[in-house]
Amino acid sequence: MLKLSGESLKGERGSGIEPAALAYLASELRTLVDLRVQVGIVIGGGNFWRGADYEASGMERATADAAGMLATIMNALALQDSLETVNITVRTQTALSMPSVAEPYIRRKAIRHLEKDRMVIFAGGTGNPYMSTDTAAALRALEIGADALLMAKNNVDGVYDSDPNINPNAQRFDYISHIDALQRRLQVLDSTALSMCMDNSLPIVVFNMFEQGSLARVVTGGKIGTVIAEKDDVLHDGQAHSIRSEV
Repeated sequence: MLKLSGESLKGERGSGIEPAALAYLASELRTLVDLRVQVGIVIGGGNFWRGADYEASGMERATADAAGMLATIMNALALQDSLETVNITVRTQTALSMPSVAEPYIRRKAIRHLEKDRMVIFAGGTGNPYMSTDTAAALRALEIGADALLMAKNNVDGVYDSDPNINPNAQRFDYISHIDALQRRLQVLDSTALSMCMDNSLPIVVFNMFEQGSLARVVTGGKIGTVIAEKDDVLHDGQAHSIRSEV
């Protein structure tokens, strides 16, 4: 399961969607199709709408979050179109019912799409307020039986002990356990999502999506980014195990 932020679509723009960013993401995802990897994608909506900002200005939280869910659907449709231009068969499923735009989220149908080598984009978060798209990514990953949750970051190459943009001496972790990440409050993803992954032994890989070729390296076992897992779940001789689907 790949988690993309909405910000990954805006490229050099301040907001919205940059076609060049979409084209880059499509080309990177195309490499996974060539590797015969089954891929689900959860996408955020922060390039259009950040519910926390509107809540801070006085908007009711459930309303702000509902608008954010709609933003994720706009991003999903844009990404779907871009993937289709590079001959990737893709389906978009939404947690909010919008049958004229995309399929409703149905777990068994999503799994069937993946079995048929179709990429699936999960939009609309969980369909509930107070839940981030990080939580949606963890939930969908567990529901479809994903091997790992891949947290694609924008120009951040892993998990650090402090903000590397503020602290030039920040140290990057090659590996950290779920519980240590929670206790350190590292904020690489929200605590609900991290707890879900910990409780269900789902490994997480945090990496820089905009380092060309990084996505393929992650799924084929390259040592890249930070692995969040318990004990030796995905580690062997200092390297992450391959999470490439067996075909």
